[in-house]
Order: sequence, then C-alpha cells, then structure tokens
Amino acid sequence: MSNMILEKTPESAQSHLPKRRFQFKPRTVLTHALLLILVVVNIFPLYWMLTFSLKTNDEIMGRDKAVVTEVVTEVDPETGETVEKTVEKTVRLPQNHIGLPRHWEWNNYPAAMKTGNMGRLFLNSLLVSAATIVITIIASFMATYAITRLVWQGRKLMNKFFMLGLTIPIHAALIPVYIILSRINLLGTYVSLIIPSAAFSLAMGILISTGFMGDIPYDLDEAAFLDGCGVWGIFFRVILPLMMPAISTLGIYTFLQCWNELLLATVYISDPNRFTLPVGINQFFGQYTTDWGKIGAGLVIATAPTLVVYIALSKRIQAGFIAGAVKG
Repeated sequence: MSNMILEKTPESAQSHLPKRRFQFKPRTVLTHALLLILVVVNIFPLYWMLTFSLKTNDEIMGRDKAVVTEVVTEVDPETGETVEKTVEKTVRLPQNHIGLPRHWEWNNYPAAMKTGNMGRLFLNSLLVSAATIVITIIASFMATYAITRLVWQGRKLMNKFFMLGLTIPIHAALIPVYIILSRINLLGTYVSLIIPSAAFSLAMGILISTGFMGDIPYDLDEAAFLDGCGVWGIFFRVILPLMMPAISTLGIYTFLQCWNELLLATVYISDPNRFTLPVGINQFFGQYTTDWGKIGAGLVIATAPTLVVYIALSKRIQAGFIAGAVKG
C-alpha cells in the first residue's frame, strides 16, 4: 500500500485533493474595494488630462452648441391649411467635463508645438535635467563614500548635517539663493537652475546611496588597499562599479524631481529662450483669452517623458528606497 502511495505522481495526487472554493470575506472585499478606489483616484487625472487635450475650448468651458433641425407645424393664415416647415435651431449641449470629446481636436498638439515653441522648451528641460543628474550622482557618491567608508572625526555629524536638507523646504531658500545668484552674475542662466536643483537633491541622493554602499563588504576595500589602491583607487575601481544600480535609481529620482520643477525656473529665469517646459506651458495662459485645449496638449507632452520613465523603471525607484532597510 505504501509503495502505491509513493508511486503516485504529483498530478495524480493533486487531482485527489479537494478543490478550494473562493470565500467572500468582508475584510478581503473591503481591502479590494479600497485598492480599486485608490487605482481610480490615481488614474483619473491622467485620463482627464488626455481627454482635456482633445477637446475644443467651447466644450471645455461648457459652451458647446449644436444645430438641431426640427419640423414645426403651422397654419397658413391665407388658406387655413396645416403646413410643416423645417426649422434649424442652435441648442447648447450638456456640459461634458469628464466624458470623451464630442469632436476629437487633434490639432491641439501641432498648435501647442508651434505656438508654445515646445521643441525649445523640451531641449531646455532635458539639458537642465541631465546636468543636474550628473552633478547629483557625483556629489552624492563622493559624500557617501567619505561618510560611510572613511574613518574621520565628525563624519556622523556631517551625515546629520546633510540629512537636515530633507527638512528644509525649497521655498525657505528661494530668496537667499536668488541673492547669491544675482551677486555672482549667474541669475537667468542654466546654471541658476542646475546648481540649486542638484543641491536640493543631494540629501536624498546620499540617503539612497548609503543603502547601496552599506551592502558592499568592507573586505573589498581591504583587499584593494593591500593591492596598492589608495582612497581614490578604491572609490573608482571597487566602489563605483558596484554602485551601478544606485546610479539608475538616483538618476530616475532626480529626473522626476527636476523635470517638473516650476518654482525655481519661474523665479530665476526671465529669458523665454531658456524657459523649461513647466514655465513655457504656464505662458499659454493669456490675459483675456486662454486656449485650454493647447494647454492640455502641452501638459500631455510635458508629462509623457516622466510617465514613460516611471512605468519602465519604477522597480528601480522602489529598490532604491528600501535598499539597506533590512540590514542588521
């Protein structure tokens, strides 16, 4: 009998097991309902922005009208006979704020590219973001290496000083940074956006890099030192190649922060040729009239790169925040 049981295959054994039935538990149903609501809340702004960009200005403002043909019966005063006439009337359509467009206005996108000079704005944002990413990665890695791998007096205090940057809002430093940039003649240049953006991203960059660098064994440092490497040799030949996952994570985080930056670009840049995408789209608002369809198209164009980057590399961002969290 025991031999017969041992000879059973996993498939045959599973066929004799009772089938598990799905049970509707109140807690499970409530959890799934809350998750579904959360998904709708997060996706709805993207849906609304996309449909918003494909509507006419009248439809967005609720002034959309349509010509309706009606057959009216009238009595001819001369003959007394009943006569049917076709009459055209202009009727205001119901408001359509969240529905699909009645008339798909694809011309909003070419108009936004031409009127708002979106190509130039896109290049400016790309230049500022790329430079900020490079500076943030280099400064974060070097600072993290000095704090976590080198032994010197005051390194813990310096780490707390860097982490203090997470608590300082950008609004508090807006005026002091403006005064400094104006005195060194950098106000209105690309540098006036790159340096402050990199400085405000440095604290988070060190926090992310610390999690990755803490997982690198110290034995590699000792082995490299015995082979004749100095401080810089250990950093560039040992630490930096092992920090490639952190480069992607920190680069993605910095890109998402820098690409959507509006406050610094609005205050520090006055030349339209150096505007970034958020500032350029803000210029679409007119004093007397505003073409909301073009604004929606511009928002879609500006948001598309961040959505693509986040959807494609979201796991990298999550890994960066939890790296080293379970390290004993």
